[in-house]
This record gives sequence, structure tokens and C-alpha cells, in this order.
Amino acid sequence: MTQELFASYSFLLDRTARKVKHYAQQQFKFGKFDVTVDQWLVLKNLAERPQVSQTELANLVLKDHPTLTRIIDLLSKKGLVQRVQHPQDRRSFQLHLTAKGEKKVASLKPRILEIREKAWENLTESDFHEFKRILNTIYQNLDTHNGI
Repeated sequence: MTQELFASYSFLLDRTARKVKHYAQQQFKFGKFDVTVDQWLVLKNLAERPQVSQTELANLVLKDHPTLTRIIDLLSKKGLVQRVQHPQDRRSFQLHLTAKGEKKVASLKPRILEIREKAWENLTESDFHEFKRILNTIYQNLDTHNGI
């Protein structure tokens, strides 16, 4: 394949990812979710992984520490997340959803699934499998060459 084709495919991948995120952001705004897409990712991951450290969470949501700290600060101000001192390490904190945070996740989860389904309309089961295979291959290609 030529470099032009690689560039074209990379553009399509990037354009599609941006479109999906933009669509989700618009739906969050119009749906009056009172959280952003990035805040939702933090809430969702905290719901699925109780007592996760901030470092682990940063890796899960692909955010650097300063950005994640700002997101957590905002979620704390909204009463959705709390920091609890780690029982074995006084220098670190564990993050927990509050009762209000748990209710927020439960109420938003079905609405967010509907938003995500929009992008997947008109695709077959075999389309999904091939798409997943291709994306995993691209991811693994880049993961093995991260020393560059």
C-alpha cells in the first residue's frame, strides 16, 4: 500500500472517532446530563471498578494526571465522587462514587447506550467482528512500537 492510502485510512479513522465523540457531546448537552463525555467515562469506570486509584483510573480513561484531577475535582463538587485516603498508603487516595454518583450512573447508562447505538446502525454482526479485529490489530501495532 502507498503512504497516501495509509494517510487516507488514518484520516477516516480520526474523522470517524471525532464525529462519534462530537455526536455524543451534543447528545449529552441536549439531554441535560449535567456531565461531559469525559466525566461520564470517569463515573462509568468508577462504577465498574470500586476503589480504583487515581493512577489506575488515568490509564483506564486515557487522561494525564492533571486533566483527570480537574475532572475528579468537578465531579467532587457535584457530589458524585469522593476521595478516600488509601488504608495502606497515606500518600494516595482511592476514588469512590457517592450514592448520588451511583444514581447518576444508573440513570444515564440506558440513555448513553442509546447514543452509542446510533453509530452502529446498519452494521451486521460480521461487520462488528471485522471492525473489532482491525481496530485491535492497529492498536497492537502501535502498542508494540511505543518506544519511538
